[in-house]
Amino acid sequence: MSGQKSRVRLTAGRVADFACPPGKSQAFLWDTDTPALMLRATPTGRKTYAFESRLNGSTIRVNIGTAAEWSLEAARIKAQALKMMVDSGTDPREVDRQQQAERKAQQAAAAAQAVTVGEAWAAYCEARRPHWGELHLRDHIGMMSPGGEPKKRGKGDTAPGPLHQFAALRLGNVTAEAVQAWAAQQALERPTRARLALSLFHAFLNWCSEQPQFAGVAPDKNPARSRRAREVLPPAKAKTDALLKEQLPAWFVAVRGISNPAVSALVQVLLLTGARLNEILALRWEDIDTQWRSLTVRDKDESKGGRDGFRVIPLTPYVWNLLAALPRRGGYVFAGASGDAPLHKPNRAHATACAVAGLDGLTLHGLRRSFGSLSEWLELPAGVVAQIQGHKPSATAEKHYRVRPLDLLRVHHERLEAWILEQAGVQFDAKAEPGKLRVVAAA
Repeated sequence: MSGQKSRVRLTAGRVADFACPPGKSQAFLWDTDTPALMLRATPTGRKTYAFESRLNGSTIRVNIGTAAEWSLEAARIKAQALKMMVDSGTDPREVDRQQQAERKAQQAAAAAQAVTVGEAWAAYCEARRPHWGELHLRDHIGMMSPGGEPKKRGKGDTAPGPLHQFAALRLGNVTAEAVQAWAAQQALERPTRARLALSLFHAFLNWCSEQPQFAGVAPDKNPARSRRAREVLPPAKAKTDALLKEQLPAWFVAVRGISNPAVSALVQVLLLTGARLNEILALRWEDIDTQWRSLTVRDKDESKGGRDGFRVIPLTPYVWNLLAALPRRGGYVFAGASGDAPLHKPNRAHATACAVAGLDGLTLHGLRRSFGSLSEWLELPAGVVAQIQGHKPSATAEKHYRVRPLDLLRVHHERLEAWILEQAGVQFDAKAEPGKLRVVAAA
């Protein structure tokens, strides 16, 4: 404080009578009994006790509290305690900061102890959202879903996700025994889905152990890494469904007869591009470049063969004709009835068509597998097929010494398409002008 200090022996009456003079922003009154204690008044009538002293050549001030909340005697005792700290070389402000930090840490620890699996799962999905594809994110949300909502198709309500029974459980209370009991139950109801759920749960718990906000309460040993839990669930089997060369005629007849033209075109595009289902469903009209005859496909990520989240593949003649014949309903090429979302569950129509053709068990992902298998009949370079399908390069030469432009991919890709159509008996003129894109109103 600069200037003359007003000092009196503070009493309850003097505290009550003290006021800030008109035209002043604040006024101070110092106590003679406790010299480091002062009373501060403002024009609003607020009165506050404060402590002021010097430490290491600098003035320090610490607020004690308002006169309405602190008695004069309590304020003197507090000021004397602060003075003892300063005389010993301790800065009371630093002590207060440390105490506040400790209280916050204790509160954070208490909050972390109370966090549930469902809350941590939501944080996990949000944190990983930029790194996941739409399908992978939907899988995670569905795993912890409470269910009970009307089904989009069919009657009744949706069932809870496989992991929902863990949602209300505290994260720190997840044990290997609980996971084993869950696995035994799920093995009787939905074993295949449960195996995927166990894998996702294992990755989730690993993530929790690496996060500062959860590391203190996450189990030290991942409970989902349980041999007994894995044993009660059926082992994952490698899929082998794929079209044989001699099955192509029957398959094309069946899928070209699907009543929904978008689904019919979709499954043919899946076979002729070798792309993933979610990649083709995400295809938008602006992804089709008719000038350079290319498709921009939203890829998973670089580790799966894409670059910066997408890859560019040839727009082959037959695929071009299929897409050009589709009506425009919104932004998606393969739009559903509403036009604002992709087709929903196109696998059903495909499964029905395959049953008619006597090809039971052929999945939509099996069409992607078929693309790679059929390419071997023409002995196409493995690197070309991998680049079109979005597979990660498998050799040093492929990673660092093979740069294939779109035109080079096109040579091989169009050759494979023509061969598949020939084997299927599909009459198609590759030089024919594709139909113009038609714009129609959404249903």
